[in-house]
Amino acid sequence: MFRKRYYYIIQLQYLGFRYHGWQKQPTVNTLQRMVERTIAYVLEHKDFKVLATGRTDAKVSVNQTYIELFVDHQPLDIEVFYPLFNQNLPQDIKALGIEETNEQFNIIQSPKSKEYLYLFSFGEKFHPFCAPFMYNITEELNINLMQEAAMLFVGKHNFRSYCHRPTENTILEGEITHCEIKKNEVYTASFFPKESYLLRVKGEGFKRNQIRLMMGVLLDLGKGKISLDFIRKTLDPKAEEIVLEHIVPGSGLILNSVEFKT
Repeated sequence: MFRKRYYYIIQLQYLGFRYHGWQKQPTVNTLQRMVERTIAYVLEHKDFKVLATGRTDAKVSVNQTYIELFVDHQPLDIEVFYPLFNQNLPQDIKALGIEETNEQFNIIQSPKSKEYLYLFSFGEKFHPFCAPFMYNITEELNINLMQEAAMLFVGKHNFRSYCHRPTENTILEGEITHCEIKKNEVYTASFFPKESYLLRVKGEGFKRNQIRLMMGVLLDLGKGKISLDFIRKTLDPKAEEIVLEHIVPGSGLILNSVEFKT
């Protein structure tokens, strides 16, 4: 029997702190599980499929991303579906918009640019309410040196040192178009420290735990544990391979935006 399929793009944001990442897993709560459960409840059937632009790790939050919804047999009445979908999502997940697309669009393979932020503070321990949003380091940090080092990541590099447990099929080359450390004026709250900082990274795609490994090596530099030359060596394809193991917590990481390229 011929199957008629309809295609939609949904824009999402979510707080990832209580979830074990995006991808559905059998024994833990994930964002994909909650989104699919909500869609099934609103549609009153399970003849659909959901794909995301990428998979976020446990506790990672998203300010703006996209999922593609494939619905079989009957088209959505968007004006009915969309408000019901938002109303029934958990309070830490929100839909920002929906539009119809077609079978030519591929959410995974379509060229796109992603911007990540990693929020952190240092010195006095922060208010516990900050834990879902940023990482706290009690040691002093040399922010100026970290800012200098962040610029080393810009450009095309072999990121083998910044990919956690790569396989033989992992593409290690990549390009970062923007990387900087600056004071955080993007996300604020009354309980945030007086000063906090963020690492802003932008590129077409990233390796497994890449941003969290980059943040880890920059923090080690700020603490005086390593040098600028060490970071240069991690990006030098001719140097001896360096395996980095300082992966900072996922709760400080935010996928800030996803932009499709036309």
